[in-house]
Amino acid sequence: MKDQFTKLQGQYLAFVVAYVKLNRRAPAEADFQRYFDVSPPSVHNMILTLERRGLIKRTPGRPRSIEVLMPIDKVPPLD
Repeated sequence: MKDQFTKLQGQYLAFVVAYVKLNRRAPAEADFQRYFDVSPPSVHNMILTLERRGLIKRTPGRPRSIEVLMPIDKVPPLD
């Protein structure tokens, strides 16, 4: 289901929302790595999972193009 996601997926979504609010552009995968202290493949796999589940979209060939597709009020707060 599009609106259901794991706690960690919710935190990635919350990070995108917070990052865009603060920086006026989407985060790069390296920003996720630093914040969540995880490996590059972990970040990339999560981004692909969120995209596959219809929670985010990206523009191919354009860096920092992550966009949250669900209503912001449905995104959990960033822990």
